[in-house]
Amino acid sequence: MKTQPVDNKSNTENTESLFEKNPELEKIEHKGMLYDFYGELLTQHQRRIYEDAVINDLSLGEIADEQGISRQGVHDLIKRCDKILNDYEDKLHLVAKFTRIRTKIGKINKMTDNEEIKRLSNEIIEEL
Repeated sequence: MKTQPVDNKSNTENTESLFEKNPELEKIEHKGMLYDFYGELLTQHQRRIYEDAVINDLSLGEIADEQGISRQGVHDLIKRCDKILNDYEDKLHLVAKFTRIRTKIGKINKMTDNEEIKRLSNEIIEEL
């Protein structure tokens, strides 16, 4: 299998610098990561609405029409899901651990010119 060459500046570095400059994007990324780690613990109904709001970026009105519930109901459900996902993170710390590992691997990539090390470290990030 052929691997792609790795840039001197990894995707992780590019993404991190983008989020450092925009707190709103950082918040959206954090919600997405919480969902990636703990979303399966939500009910199917919660997952569907949360995905539409956070991942698919639909408005409350669009989700309400699609689901046959009020906008307030959608808003309340999203807030409840945010709380549930944050409660899981407060107990398990999986997102925080992943973020620390990703940061350390980014530092390793900056410290080396060895393409094999960069390739392996990027593979580790992908597997996390």
